[in-house]
Amino acid sequence: MRIVIAGGHGKIAQILERHLAERGDDVVGLIRNPDHAADLRDAGAEPVTFDLEHGSADELATILSGADAVVFAAGAGPGSGAARKDTVDRGGAVLLADAAERAGVNRYVMVSSMGAAKGGAGIEDEVFAAYQEAKKAADEDLMSRDLAWTILRPGGLTDEPGTGLVTMAPETGRGSIPREDVARTIVAVLDDPATDGLVAELIGGSQRIAIALAELTD
Repeated sequence: MRIVIAGGHGKIAQILERHLAERGDDVVGLIRNPDHAADLRDAGAEPVTFDLEHGSADELATILSGADAVVFAAGAGPGSGAARKDTVDRGGAVLLADAAERAGVNRYVMVSSMGAAKGGAGIEDEVFAAYQEAKKAADEDLMSRDLAWTILRPGGLTDEPGTGLVTMAPETGRGSIPREDVARTIVAVLDDPATDGLVAELIGGSQRIAIALAELTD
């Protein structure tokens, strides 16, 4: 498969790139900063410089041409303000969907956020509330489209080694998960057409990823 990952220099994205490249997939990582290109090459991905905040859907569609799937793993990142939560976490996800439609790429996997269904309601921290609102809007936009989409909403992300064991459900309750296991779950989702239309929260647990997905898609 040819897979394009938005947010290609993020921690989850680089783990995902490595997993996909090692099994023989053709992986493209979108980066804003060309200085990050070597890191993507080390992970086995082809780096392509593209700014999700300022590029056009037509420009991105050209990059996506011939791809089998796209993954949105981008984010404004720690230290960014409320405005960039909207332009990256919502606007970037919407732009990727627009470009996928124009390029004829039907498969879209979204890395969202636990609690995104509720948006920023009840959150006192202004920036985190804006982040959750952006994720909610991005998810709702994707769900409105005629694409083969899957939305994963992981809990707190850690850099602990992955275990391959998770809990997945529409609502899991609060919890954390290694980034490694989020990446492994994305790989499993990309391989499983039955996950089309699935929205699930994701934390560490006791089920193998394939079994957790199978129970949700039966």
